[in-house]
Amino acid sequence: MSDVVQKLWGFCHTLRHDGIDYGDYIEQITYLLFIKMADERSVKLPEGCDWKTLMEKSGTNLSDHYVDVLRTLGQQPGLLGDIFAGALSRFTNPVNLKKLIGLIDETAWTELNVDVKAEAFEGLLEKAASEGKKGAGQYFTPRTLIQSIVRCVKPYPRKKADFTICDPACGTGGFLICSYEWLIDKTGGALERDLAKRVRKGTYFGQDLVARPRRLALMNLFLRNLEPEIKFGDSIYENPDSRRFDVVLTNPPFGTKGANQAPDRDDFVVSTSNKQLNFVQHVMTILKPGGRAAVVVPDNVLFADQAGEVFKVLTEDCNLHTILRLPNGTFTPYSPGTKTNVLFFTKGFSTETIWVYDDRTNVPGITKKDRPLTPEYFAEFEKVYGADPNGGSKRNVADSKEDRWHSFHISEVKERNYKIDSLKWLKDDSLDDADDLPEPEELATDAIEELRGAVDELQKVVVLLENGNGSDTTHGV
Repeated sequence: MSDVVQKLWGFCHTLRHDGIDYGDYIEQITYLLFIKMADERSVKLPEGCDWKTLMEKSGTNLSDHYVDVLRTLGQQPGLLGDIFAGALSRFTNPVNLKKLIGLIDETAWTELNVDVKAEAFEGLLEKAASEGKKGAGQYFTPRTLIQSIVRCVKPYPRKKADFTICDPACGTGGFLICSYEWLIDKTGGALERDLAKRVRKGTYFGQDLVARPRRLALMNLFLRNLEPEIKFGDSIYENPDSRRFDVVLTNPPFGTKGANQAPDRDDFVVSTSNKQLNFVQHVMTILKPGGRAAVVVPDNVLFADQAGEVFKVLTEDCNLHTILRLPNGTFTPYSPGTKTNVLFFTKGFSTETIWVYDDRTNVPGITKKDRPLTPEYFAEFEKVYGADPNGGSKRNVADSKEDRWHSFHISEVKERNYKIDSLKWLKDDSLDDADDLPEPEELATDAIEELRGAVDELQKVVVLLENGNGSDTTHGV
């Protein structure tokens, strides 16, 4: 797949001279890949919109036909029309369009045992990130991590007639796709008629604020003969409807700032502009009672201002039974210095004990070439997590060979003011070795987060002074 990505990326440089930037180019690739893969999988498209007609034309006839194809597909009812809604050709030179169609035609995409468009999309985003393009990382969650989370949470729709799965920040649909692939693997693809009907339409839901990854998510699931409901909109600043879900799996975009103001949400107990903390509150809202969730969050969310308040509510209303501290560099190359965790919780049961698996301390950081993220990084965690997706399996500290598995009673968490980042027990040997200090980008990320926290506190003081409350504040010092 990397060779294909390299070829497609090389052509992107050519297209820049045609006025097509890397974002537009990636979007055009997704349109053409969809039509090519629909042809390979014998998915019926409207007459005249098939891959063969694109291959047969050239020159202005091809350019005009491509415009017509996108318009026709966008006018179709249902999911197909939703996928191509607003789709436009960005090609001004038909020679470049013809060359890209030829490049795509050289590969039998459905024979590659990967999520093709997401792999190509993420590969191109990775190239863009390495060249300093901004915003690429917002779409990306490593598939190895997603698969591990899915194996733990077990989003199994067979046991309930109205079972639903949601990702409120779905990006290209990785969590939804892996949930479906896990189901097919578990059942061998043998689904009863009623279950197959439910799975096809009525099981997978999502939302995303960015149009391009949402379109990819719709395409990816459509080509698996699924009809998901994926909304286009802001999960945090728009009030959710009444629908609730059995499983929520999500990796909200990194960064703590939302619209620099707290959302007007009656269901949020804690009023904050911190985007990540608001996503945690949002997940609590959209879960059904008894529903379970896994949420990826960066370290700064665990010690941010008001984090203690949010996690107090979380542990009172949900069983925060497990935290996975991810290896450094998990999100390389997009956010290599960002330290991240996964929160696993079940709604409707208060927390008594939090189990933490430290997969970071004294673990060599992930790199793209020398130490890529592999399933082995999560093998022991999955074992100690246990078979119960709600974290109810019998657990023992001794189950971890390197003392990476530890439990904390809720009373200890209360003593630490619900600051989850303080739940640590392993000594970081790298801090004692001058030759093995954290990477510069990791140190820089930590420093930036501390500075952001300090700025937030200063801004609050400024607001108090502007409101005339400064004297009351200083008298208590």
